[in-house]
Amino acid sequence: MQHEGIVKMISCGDLGQVRKPSGRIIPKLVYIVMEFIQGGLLFDLCQLMSAMGEGAGRFFALQMLDSIEYMHELKVVHRDLKLENILIDGNLNMKIADFGFATYKSIDCLKSYRGTMTYMAPEIKEGKAYKGSQVDLFSFGVILFIIVQGIFPFKEARLEEYFYNLITTGQTDLYFSKVSAGYLSPEFKDLVLSLFNYDPEKRPTISQIRSHPWFA
Repeated sequence: MQHEGIVKMISCGDLGQVRKPSGRIIPKLVYIVMEFIQGGLLFDLCQLMSAMGEGAGRFFALQMLDSIEYMHELKVVHRDLKLENILIDGNLNMKIADFGFATYKSIDCLKSYRGTMTYMAPEIKEGKAYKGSQVDLFSFGVILFIIVQGIFPFKEARLEEYFYNLITTGQTDLYFSKVSAGYLSPEFKDLVLSLFNYDPEKRPTISQIRSHPWFA
C-alpha cells in the first residue's frame, strides 16, 4: 500500500552487474527506483513565493497531516521534517522524503539527538527522552509557520532564544509583532502557539489539529 504523501520505493535484487571505469566489477546490485517529482522542493517554492498566506497554509497542512498520520499509524516517525525534505509534484501534491533519521516501532521513548536545529523540538535539544509523534508535530508547526509567514518562527526552540522565549513566557502579542505577523488570524496564532508548546504533552494530537477552528 502506498500513501500519496510518501515517496514510494521499489527494490529489485540481483539485477546484474556494473563494470566501473577502473575495471572493477560490482555484482548483485540492488536498485532503488523512485518516482520522479518534477516540482522540486517545497523549500524552493517558499523561497520563491515568500509568505503564501493562510489559504496556502491550509492546503499544504492538510496534506502534511495525512502523510504524518499515515506514518505514525505504521509506528514510523520521521524526526527530520523540514521544507528541504518535502517534494512537490506538478500539481502541488506533497511527498515526504529522506527517512535517514526515521525510526520504527519503538517511537514513544526515544533519546537519540536527531533532526535539524531550526525545526527541532526543545526536548531533543535538551537531551530528554521524547515521543517521536510529538517532535514530528513540532516540526510540522515550524513548516506551517514558514509557509504562511515566509520566515522561521524562531532561530531555535531554546528557552534562552529571544523569539522562542517570548512564546514560552506568554508574551505572544509582542512575539507576533516582532515577527510581523500581527495581521494573522487569531485561530492561526492559537494553533501554531499550541504546536510550539515547550511541554510536549500540551501539544495537540493530529486529531485535535484537524478539529481546530483554523481548519474550519
